[in-house]
Amino acid sequence: MIYTRVYADETGESHYEDIKTELTPRDFAPPAPPLHLSPMLPATGVAFVRFPAGWDSDWHPTPRRQYFFFLVGVVESETSDGDRRSHGPGSVVLLEDTAGKGHRARVVSNGDVLAAVVQLPD
Repeated sequence: MIYTRVYADETGESHYEDIKTELTPRDFAPPAPPLHLSPMLPATGVAFVRFPAGWDSDWHPTPRRQYFFFLVGVVESETSDGDRRSHGPGSVVLLEDTAGKGHRARVVSNGDVLAAVVQLPD
């Protein structure tokens, strides 16, 4: 599985990085057949978030390390190095640009965007 990481370098500029996570067969819910799982990660909170159609943000750092799991609609984000990516249903983004200029994002789909956000320990 591959997901996108947004991070700030030592000068505060934000960038994307593609992260590959191995999924290993494990007995997750016996007696059901094994499922392919990544290593389990600790979390501090889980919420759902709706970005209204037309939502558009200026530059901002993420308030904390967190994953966004996009369920409905499409968001386009941009890092301070000028790279842009679209995140639609099935996309996973790990935001770690807690310092520096941050990133900006906007809804590019015709309707609202629905995502699940999982906040991580500091």
